[in-house]
Amino acid sequence: MLYQIHEWQRSFMGPLSYFAQASARMLSEPGSVLAQLPGAQRMAAGYELMYRLGKAYEKPEFGIHSIEAHGHTIAIVERTALELPFCRLKRFKRFSDDPATIERMKDEPVVLVVAPLSGHHATLLRDTVRTLLRDHKVYITDWVDARMVPAEAGPFHLDDYVAYVEQFIRHIGAGRLHVISVCQPTVPVLAAVSLMAARGEPTPRSLTMMGGPIDPRRSPTSVNNLATTQPLAWFRANLIHTVPMNYPGHGRQVYPGFLQHAGFVAMNPGRHLTSHWDYYLNLLRGDLDDAEAHRKFYDEYNAVLDMPAEYYLDTIGTVFQQCLLPRGLWDVDGERVKPAAIWDSALLTIEGELDDISGLGQTEAAHDLCSGIPADRREHRVIEGAGHYGIFSGRRWRETVYPQVRDFIRRFDKPAG
Repeated sequence: MLYQIHEWQRSFMGPLSYFAQASARMLSEPGSVLAQLPGAQRMAAGYELMYRLGKAYEKPEFGIHSIEAHGHTIAIVERTALELPFCRLKRFKRFSDDPATIERMKDEPVVLVVAPLSGHHATLLRDTVRTLLRDHKVYITDWVDARMVPAEAGPFHLDDYVAYVEQFIRHIGAGRLHVISVCQPTVPVLAAVSLMAARGEPTPRSLTMMGGPIDPRRSPTSVNNLATTQPLAWFRANLIHTVPMNYPGHGRQVYPGFLQHAGFVAMNPGRHLTSHWDYYLNLLRGDLDDAEAHRKFYDEYNAVLDMPAEYYLDTIGTVFQQCLLPRGLWDVDGERVKPAAIWDSALLTIEGELDDISGLGQTEAAHDLCSGIPADRREHRVIEGAGHYGIFSGRRWRETVYPQVRDFIRRFDKPAG
């Protein structure tokens, strides 16, 4: 019922927010008579803020159409390489009209970026992808909003996430593949590669794991504490709701995006309040660059997808409450997950010194579990001054983290042994 009430509220707010948008434009456009009225700029800023607070935020586009690499402008075309009910495997195909550049790009490593299914869309890793495209062929997992998946497609569990990762690796081909997992997917990626190794299947040449809860018992954060202070039944009773009739996935049980967004904001309410006030002041001052930066950030931050209920509850129970992976007790579809079975994939773990989502040591725990990988094929990095998002987005990612990831991939872009 809560989801339906939210939809009624959204339907009510929609016309008001677009009225506010239209009013802001009429009061701010240079050619408008209303823009010449006393106080018009202040009223326009107020209406613009009202519009931003009331509008619905849909999934943003990746919007990567070109990059600068190898001294040339490289055109980028986004394609769907494989489509499954809950995820699309996207490839960012690079094109150039320079023969030397084409030959160079042909020999560059293939990277699969496994994006989190933990609230925000895969577009949150736009900066990660854009930077990787300079020197790599790039794929990414683009998870589908669960409210858009018909109930006939069935449930989606954490085990299904693991199976999806395996399927994507096989589809691309493990021969020259390097897998980068960011945050939550470090756990199912490690499980998928472990199962493939135990069966004797080819595994990726390298695994790069960034800021993920491999062992959430180490340096627990507020996120870990939230997941462990309530029984699983509490999460099921309070956070799981039914998709209403106006979506393709009506009847499906989900953890709704609007509840997740409320939780995100509740973690730092003062920071968001200050940010919106600064946005209003920037509009008053005519500081359009800072105002546009605010819009871009919140267009991404406020777009939150619904998670399948089964997957969310599995993650809370398996990863955070029971810690089955580091305890060696996790079975996926009847197969025991044994990271020690991995031997021919190099391993790089990266953590942010100031990460308040996955604490220090949680990702590094992968080295203890992957005892079959020789020590000279394993590396760990702690990025000084970096928070959670800083290790995969922004200036610190581009200037500090990425060169280390690129060099590690280059080093092991050849068969083991």
